Parts: sequence; C-alpha cells; structure tokens
Amino acid sequence: MPVPSHMGAIPRSLLRENAYRSIRDAIVDGTLAPGERLNDVELAQWLGVSRTPVREALTRLEEAGLVQTKPGRYTMVSPLDARAARAAQTVTAAMHELAVREAVPHLSAEEIEAMRAANARFAAALQAHDVDAAIASDDEFHGVAVTASANPALRTVVDQFTPVLRRLERLRFSSLDGRSSVALHERIIALCEARDAEGAAAAARDNWMSLDEVFDLEENADRPQ
Repeated sequence: MPVPSHMGAIPRSLLRENAYRSIRDAIVDGTLAPGERLNDVELAQWLGVSRTPVREALTRLEEAGLVQTKPGRYTMVSPLDARAARAAQTVTAAMHELAVREAVPHLSAEEIEAMRAANARFAAALQAHDVDAAIASDDEFHGVAVTASANPALRTVVDQFTPVLRRLERLRFSSLDGRSSVALHERIIALCEARDAEGAAAAARDNWMSLDEVFDLEENADRPQ
C-alpha cells in the first residue's frame, strides 16, 4: 500500500517523536506493508516535516526491527518474522512481569478501575471485530501498570519491543479467538486487587507468553507445502 496522501501537522517540539510514532503505527497497522520500500522524501511530505526527523525515525525503527536498510540501495518495512517476534516476546513478557510486580503495592482504586474499564473496551472491540480498537484497549490495559511502576527504563524497553509483537498480534485479534486474553486480564485485575504482586506478575507474564499460538501459525504459514 502506498504512503497515505494526506498531510499531517506535527508541533515543532514533537517532530522527532511524532515522526517515529506515525511511521511506527503505519507499519504496525499494515498501512505500510511488509517488504514495502520506504522513501524519506515521500514520508516527509506525508508527515509535513523535513527529511531529518524522518531519517532519525527510520534509524530508530531499524533498531526496533521494524525497518531494514541496505545503505545506498533501499529502506523497507521488515517482513513479518515469527522468530524475531519470539525474541521480542521474551523481553516484553519479562518487562510487563516486572512492571506489575513493582506497580501492585502502589496501585490506587482508580488505577485498578482504569484497568477494568480498558478490559471492557477490549472485550467489546473483539466482539465487534475492531482490531485497531482492541490493540488500543490492550495497550491502555497494560499501560496502567507500566505507568504505575514509575520505571522509565522499563517503559523504554516496552516501547521498543512491543510494536514488533503487535504486527503479529493483529492476527490473533482478527482471525483467532481473543477471549482468552480478556480472561487473563480479569485474572491480573483480581490479583492486583488482592495485592498479590507475585501472582499478578506471573499472570502478566502468562498473558504475553500466550502469543505462542500466533507465532506457531505464522511459522507454519512460512513453511513450504
């Protein structure tokens, strides 16, 4: 799919970060498809910025595994790679386990209610087959503990590796039964309310490791028949 034709307006103070997030989100949601060549001039025109923040964004995206570059030849969206996603999964699961463990002693009633509300939106999005809304609600749910942990290093790692998982996770929310995730979220909430930090942390890890079924499907699809 070509780069979207509409122009975006980005405040000067957020040029670098917003350019990165805009391109990242377009890769995760499939607007920029796996294997698609990326032209920094076209991306700059789309975002309404100079080529400098676009180039910086592409460098960060390459470090995150979402973009591949061969100097002097091409820059393209990385193909879906279940093995790379499995590596990202291990790190991401560990970070969310740590986030929940650190957050539980400090979670307020309002934050637990925010988790419950996000999970309700997540369940409704799955029921409506709205993949974008499901992923957004899932991000909101897990983001409560990440924010409550007040650990900036943890957030940096989560922000880097989660998008790699989200590309494949869209398959789960569009073609697989995602209701198991709703139940896992409910378990995390119950353990948080009970102030069981270790139990909630283990449940958070189980939640992210449950993506194995998605990776199995992708790996089987890549094998020659």
